Amino acid sequence: MATATIVQQVKKKPLPAGLPREWYESHNRRLKAMRLAISLLDSGTYDAQRATNRKIRTMAVRTAIRRPSNVTCKMVRAFIREA
Repeated sequence: MATATIVQQVKKKPLPAGLPREWYESHNRRLKAMRLAISLLDSGTYDAQRATNRKIRTMAVRTAIRRPSNVTCKMVRAFIREA
């Protein structure tokens, strides 16, 4: 039986200046994927095959994260496989 979890916002630190835009984009994508992977693992989704795009996007809505792209969903599944 799933239980409700309270998600607290993480204190944000400023990112280092002067890096290429692609670095910032990939950094933010990795952070988003990691937050979603942790939320899915906490909710009981331990298998990457069960983490469908629909389930990942539903978890994003629950945790107040913007809708992830297909690339981010793929990254979430990769994080779950490594866990």
